[in-house]
Amino acid sequence: MNTFGKIFTVTTFGESHGAGVGGVIDGVPAGIAIDMDFIQGEMARRRPGQSAITTGRNEADQVELLSGVFEGRTTGCPIGFLVRNTNQHSQDYENMRCLFRPSHADYTYSMKYGNRDHRGGGRSSARITIGRCVAGAIAKLALRQLGITIQAYTSQVGDIALDLDYRRYDLSQTETNAVRCPDAEKAQQMEDLIKNVKADGDTIGGTITCVIKGCPVGLGTPEFGKLHQFLGSAMLSINAVKGFEYGEGFNGLAMRGSEQNDMFDIDSVKKNADGTLQSVRMKTNHSGGIQGGISNGEDIYFRVAFKPVATQLREQETIDQEGNATILKAKGRHDPCVLPRAVPIVEAMAAMTILDQYLLNKTTTL
Repeated sequence: MNTFGKIFTVTTFGESHGAGVGGVIDGVPAGIAIDMDFIQGEMARRRPGQSAITTGRNEADQVELLSGVFEGRTTGCPIGFLVRNTNQHSQDYENMRCLFRPSHADYTYSMKYGNRDHRGGGRSSARITIGRCVAGAIAKLALRQLGITIQAYTSQVGDIALDLDYRRYDLSQTETNAVRCPDAEKAQQMEDLIKNVKADGDTIGGTITCVIKGCPVGLGTPEFGKLHQFLGSAMLSINAVKGFEYGEGFNGLAMRGSEQNDMFDIDSVKKNADGTLQSVRMKTNHSGGIQGGISNGEDIYFRVAFKPVATQLREQETIDQEGNATILKAKGRHDPCVLPRAVPIVEAMAAMTILDQYLLNKTTTL
């Protein structure tokens, strides 16, 4: 299960402390303009060492495109890419060679495969999300031509949370602070909390909100192909994600149906030349842009919950590979909170999902 997507696909490879990470992107339409500065910019948003509240690992994360691009445009052939690892400190993990870290994949990987890479988690490391960000950047470039934009932001860290209505904020301010929160006052509170947690050798979680604008009507299918199903699956595949909700989500459980139903705006009706319905807008958007599993043309918005990072820079009780009780004192460079670096990853997975569903929709309609 190293491949994502049905038509637009990416197959990733690599480990955290191997020679590098990369992948092969297939199904990219020919003629898409490739902006390397944009792709590298997306990598910079995800890279470690970008602020005092992220891991100190110092990687340039330089992307090498190996195929599928000629004279600045996609050829329609598979795009191979590679990002070399240059700043591994594998010795920091030597004391974990024979231990199972609590709430990590160490135990489950070992029991499933009979071995594991103890250096930074190997294949389960968040560094593998590089492949998602490269493919997501290319998906964004394709969606840009369709007028579809994707913007995610940190909406909660610990108990510090923004209002659930994304329309209250200027999302263009998301990149103006280290936390990637569009509210400057809340962002400072979040940053202070993360710094305090880091000083304690502990970690903290929160939520990321994502907004997709310009998505056409008709993406997704009934029953086992619902659009929110694919978005949820994509988000839940990200490291440390514990939950997904779209539209009003769990917040809507206290509402009545008469309050939550999105009524049609009769003044927005557009008709074709033959008098048939072309489109109509909704007065509200409690559904989050998806009804019956199919996009309705309104903004798609959802929230993703991230748990606190499992690695603690403090002593923890654990067991070794033989099941004996022992004490773990983790070393190395770790994020006290994944949210700031996870924002571009959420966007990448959303972009790949929407582009894949757009291309799939083209194969099922005339």
